Amino acid sequence: MAVADRHIIAVFTGSFDPVTFGHLDVLRRGARVFGEVIVGIGMNPDKEQLFTPEERLALLLPHIQDMPNVRAATYAGLTIDFVRECGAHVLLRGIRDMADLSNEVQLANLNRLIGGIETVFILASDQHVLTSSTYIRQIMELGGSDPARIAQLVPPNVVDVLVARYGGKPRREPGNRREPRSPT
Repeated sequence: MAVADRHIIAVFTGSFDPVTFGHLDVLRRGARVFGEVIVGIGMNPDKEQLFTPEERLALLLPHIQDMPNVRAATYAGLTIDFVRECGAHVLLRGIRDMADLSNEVQLANLNRLIGGIETVFILASDQHVLTSSTYIRQIMELGGSDPARIAQLVPPNVVDVLVARYGGKPRREPGNRREPRSPT
């Protein structure tokens, strides 16, 4: 069987907290490359989560309805174990900048070493290189709940949920900072 004839399953993992237009761009482009893409919504122990995995899944589902070769699920534990459970051997990852690349290359090498999982990178489109779920949460936490501020970064259903969640009030005062966390 030629390589082009194989049905390759890729798994696109992340916390998707919340899902952004950048995530959806990488997902749509990956769906054109692979026979099947499974979105794995996981937990990042280095990040404080805003939404539960089930809420994140519900926010994502409307955006994959038009992609017949894409499905999504939540998972806990190691990403390589989830990839194996899905019957896949490829991880799909989006890259925004050199900082992402540096971190993702290390993870890709580790996943290949301990799990036999290959990683394929898709570069973020120009309009999405500054899009980050972390930045979106920070904007909302500091009182930036004007829908127009985040409407170019996240889909309308996510805007609505974020505005409802934050209610226009900052969750923390600008001078009351948490300790910085290492990038993931």
